[in-house]
Amino acid sequence: QLQLVESGGGSVQPGGSLRLSCVASGDDLNRYAIGWFRHQAPGTGREGVASISSADGSTHYSDSVKGRFTISRDNAKNTFYLQMDNLDSKDTGIYYCAADLGIDYGLDASWYDDWGQGTQVTVSL
Repeated sequence: QLQLVESGGGSVQPGGSLRLSCVASGDDLNRYAIGWFRHQAPGTGREGVASISSADGSTHYSDSVKGRFTISRDNAKNTFYLQMDNLDSKDTGIYYCAADLGIDYGLDASWYDDWGQGTQVTVSL
């Protein structure tokens, strides 16, 4: 099983940027589909915001972040990233990285087995 540890969350003003990192251990991350998710309000599920295909490295985004967020991976470091630009208050939430060996890619949280602990992102004046 893959262990995932996120870092890089924090507070930023609207229009600002943050980069989240997720370091994997326990297996070769290159074999896994990876994704970033966020949880924004009690009673709601985790929203998938970005994913990278394990097959061809293609990237996939939710409409809410397309053009502002960029997902990437560094297989040599067993790490993947979420660059978040032009942040808005609607992006506030707890962000989780996730990985799964059995899928190609996806933005559905139920498809992923391995999760990080989450990191808080707050966008406010």
